Amino acid sequence: MAEVEEFVIEHPMECEAPNDQIKKERLFSNLKYLVLGVLFGIVFVKAEIISWFRIQEMFRLAAFHMYGVIGTAIVVGAISIFLIKKFNIKTIEGEKVAFHPKTFNKGQIFGGLIFGLGWAITGACPGPLFAQIGSGFLAVIITLLSAIAGTWVYGKFRDKLPH
Repeated sequence: MAEVEEFVIEHPMECEAPNDQIKKERLFSNLKYLVLGVLFGIVFVKAEIISWFRIQEMFRLAAFHMYGVIGTAIVVGAISIFLIKKFNIKTIEGEKVAFHPKTFNKGQIFGGLIFGLGWAITGACPGPLFAQIGSGFLAVIITLLSAIAGTWVYGKFRDKLPH
């Protein structure tokens, strides 16, 4: 495979987590993401991590189930990032995987608290929302619409929020 040249961004990006992918994917190739998402949703359902009861157990500190799932995801993610960096693993297209530095600000504390409160009240966070809806918990559509509205409000007032 040919070496990929460094990608220089000519225009500043709005996104704090830019996708540095150079080669654009065809529409049909995105089908793999749909299939992966459906499989991921099935795993969520079978592992009971979309269960309102399991989520409430976690917030009441009554069971280890959800902490085990979240902890496993963190460990797998950390090991994956370590291996990608150590062995300079490239994408399927041969492109370099770039990790961008993040800066901490106190607004992340407020955002995390609001997120956690919403998660505890609704029993849903963004990942399992779609699996919950797909499982027939249609009341979660209100949570989805609220998450979309919250995202819009954040985008609208982001510059005025504490840093």
